[in-house]
Amino acid sequence: MSGFFGVASKEDCVFDLYFGTDYHSHLGTRRAGMAVYDSKDGFNRAIHNIENAPFRTKFEKEPARMHGCMGIGCISDYEPQPLIIRSHHGTYSIMTIGKINNTDEIVQKLLSLSHTHFLEMSGGDINATELVATIINQKENLIDGIQYAQELIDGSMSIVIMTPKGIYAARDKMGRTPIALGQKEDAYCLAFESFSYLNLGYSPLRELGPGEIAIMTPEGVRTLVQPGKKMKICTFLWIYYGYPSSSYEGISVEEMRYHCGAALARRDAGGVKPDIVAGVPDSGVAHAIGYANESGIPYSRPFIKYTPTWPRSFMPTIQSKRNLIAKMKLIPVHELIQNRSLLLIDDSIVRGTQLRETTEFLYKSGAKEVHIRPACPPLLYGCKYLNFSRSTSDMDLITRRIIRDMEGSDKYPNLAVYADPDSAQYHEMIDRICKQLNFTSLRYHRLDDMIESVGIDKDKLCTYCWDGRE
Repeated sequence: MSGFFGVASKEDCVFDLYFGTDYHSHLGTRRAGMAVYDSKDGFNRAIHNIENAPFRTKFEKEPARMHGCMGIGCISDYEPQPLIIRSHHGTYSIMTIGKINNTDEIVQKLLSLSHTHFLEMSGGDINATELVATIINQKENLIDGIQYAQELIDGSMSIVIMTPKGIYAARDKMGRTPIALGQKEDAYCLAFESFSYLNLGYSPLRELGPGEIAIMTPEGVRTLVQPGKKMKICTFLWIYYGYPSSSYEGISVEEMRYHCGAALARRDAGGVKPDIVAGVPDSGVAHAIGYANESGIPYSRPFIKYTPTWPRSFMPTIQSKRNLIAKMKLIPVHELIQNRSLLLIDDSIVRGTQLRETTEFLYKSGAKEVHIRPACPPLLYGCKYLNFSRSTSDMDLITRRIIRDMEGSDKYPNLAVYADPDSAQYHEMIDRICKQLNFTSLRYHRLDDMIESVGIDKDKLCTYCWDGRE
């Protein structure tokens, strides 16, 4: 995942850009960048590696040396951006959020059409944002180019382009990721996270619709391409990615998680009776509060996340490092663990490695029982749209490995029955996961309950990673 922020102001915007971009730091820990435009000095850009230091530390000198009335900034989990591009459209700066599944096909198509070239990043990959810019440059104007890129790309792509005339914002065709607009006197902003502009004095304006393209200037925001009628916003934004103070399509992340936990508690009514309910920090906490409020079982914090130095553990590309970080950042409170039955809520189970280690950690700290309640259904498909996991294979998912063992093959199993919480195959899969990860009990959130917790029509939500429906 990545996050971005943009400002168009009648005064210097770098202060707002700096802090607005920083408020997206929870969405990536690999690369970050800011680009500004000044009518006198033109474009200026800074990109830094933020793997070993937070955004503010790496960019603390930039507000003093950069100036301009328009600016865009990006926190990226992979490619360096924003980029500055010179083309027949003039010079512009571009940043993107999304995933391209047909990169090789597009590259070959572009190479056959013109004498273009691409700079490879470390590992031999092509910068996805550079590829998007190259696609856009095939057309005579930016709007046609943006639409061409979104049509050509298999996956999902939101695009922000800063030109001397203004900042173009294009939400992906199906609205899988958000673009929220804010306003204050003499300035407008755009953001992935709607909360990111509140402390900067902006008030909410609106959200772009699916496929909508708008241009933002210091005078206002004008729609250039009307939004489409269909939307498939990522449900996982509420379950995990979104910061608690954010909202998407008018639905609060924190409040949704309370509803989610409450639904889990209602399904457990008359079942297990733990001593305390706890959430895996940070994204499991609100779900656990909702469960505790609904069930009447006390909420507690049997372990504390040491946040000053440990980053989010899903970001490192080497699995062994991810596992180490997941273990090292949790500090036990033995008095709340010893001889207790715990019900633990995490946002999801992907590979299962981290949650197994967390469970073993609790047992070693004296827990009698550890009941696990993931806040979403079993993940059966790798995300095609948002780089939720850069796994090279669906077989990295614990569900798919269990299904392979059950089926005797990973070739075309009937995955629909494993997504059905009322099927015998589903229950056997859950039992096997529970035993393999050494949980006392395991019950996933049901898809219908999760959709009800969001409160948006299911036809407007992307649930591909759970049921394979596009």
